[in-house]
Amino acid sequence: MEKSRGPVSIDDYIKACPADVQKKLTQIRMLVRSVAPEAIEKISYQMPAFYLNGNLVYFSAFKNHIGFYPGSGKIVFGTFKKELAKYKSGKGSVQFPLDEELPLALIKRIVKFRAEENRAKTAK
Repeated sequence: MEKSRGPVSIDDYIKACPADVQKKLTQIRMLVRSVAPEAIEKISYQMPAFYLNGNLVYFSAFKNHIGFYPGSGKIVFGTFKKELAKYKSGKGSVQFPLDEELPLALIKRIVKFRAEENRAKTAK
């Protein structure tokens, strides 16, 4: 039997998750699309990712949380440190518990910040 290579699209990734998690993943996906419609969707490191003049954001589902990876740890977590303080986080990552609503307004501001950062790369 051939070993699975994982999802080949964000649709595949989301469909493989439980229904309640699918809803949250879809919310993040639609939010990123609305903020950065020119970003390219892909699977990278076996998780959904968006690319805009470089990596924009990644997200993934776990047993108890949604992992959100905006990268740019020092900048993002310096800029949004107060708002992210209630969430478990690491270098360039934050965990949103599955038993809580996603902080969509905060995620939107982070994605907008990252998109502006990445768009500026081509302006130089």
